[in-house]
Amino acid sequence: MNTERASPRYVDIDLWEPSDILHAMVEGQMAAVACVHAALGAIADAARATEERLGRGGRLIYVGAGTSGRLAVQDGAELIPTFNWPAERLLLLMAGGKDALFRSAENAEDQTEQGERLIRQHGIAAPDVLIAVAASGTTPFTLACLREAKRRGAFTVGIANNRGTPLLLEADCAIWLDSGPEPIAGSTRMKAGTAQRVALNLLSSLVMIRLGRVHEGLMVDVQATNAKLARRSESILQRLTGRSSTEVTDALGRSKGNVKLAVLLLHGCSVDEATRLLERTGGRLRAALKDIGRRDAAETDLAIVEELPSAVDPDA
Repeated sequence: MNTERASPRYVDIDLWEPSDILHAMVEGQMAAVACVHAALGAIADAARATEERLGRGGRLIYVGAGTSGRLAVQDGAELIPTFNWPAERLLLLMAGGKDALFRSAENAEDQTEQGERLIRQHGIAAPDVLIAVAASGTTPFTLACLREAKRRGAFTVGIANNRGTPLLLEADCAIWLDSGPEPIAGSTRMKAGTAQRVALNLLSSLVMIRLGRVHEGLMVDVQATNAKLARRSESILQRLTGRSSTEVTDALGRSKGNVKLAVLLLHGCSVDEATRLLERTGGRLRAALKDIGRRDAAETDLAIVEELPSAVDPDA
């Protein structure tokens, strides 16, 4: 496997000057990012399939062990504050459990029975989506999760850094990241990990964009859980509506911090009407604003018609 192979280029790396080592490792990181370009088609396919299933109420499940698992968990955890993805529709499965997020638990990756049990325990099935990440493409825990989830009807995405490995061959959608050998042979926290991080970021961000959780390049579903994010919500709302700080603050108060809802309130909707609009459009603000535009145009046309003089003079 390429991720385990020692590269002749780095055979004397321990004898190099520190600056030469750093330059070589930076080049490796840049190559890792570049290798994701070759996988963009597969990432797009995975995003389309994921969007369709999540649109039907499915859950998003991330699975991994070791470095790959920590990267997967990080990507999933960031969806809640960034895109307000519902916590009840997100599942993060790490070999070795929570403790393995903070300290190495290398033996946990061999626990296939635990992987299968977790999938059954959480009732994973259609239309859930499981994203399994393993640099080797052969990690027993991760592979067991993918196989059991697929058997139960979930859509599976496999992300690995070695071609033709079981994780890629058995996933419904395979994303191969050809990051090559590491500067420190087998240390997949380096190039392989960087490529995984980029691919996961691209995949989840594309899915959230397609689900309407981004509008005009802005995080309109952001959760204002701290002062910084509260200011960001106000800034987003001002940019989208051009309203004053007082109006923006009032709208966010009435919408309980929901930026999308606040935008519609500032377009003249009541809270109930704005809520119905977003429900009808699947939370897509652009579609909701179009509905308001059509409504306003219809009301304007009606007003013009009502103001026109009667075509027939009753006294004639």
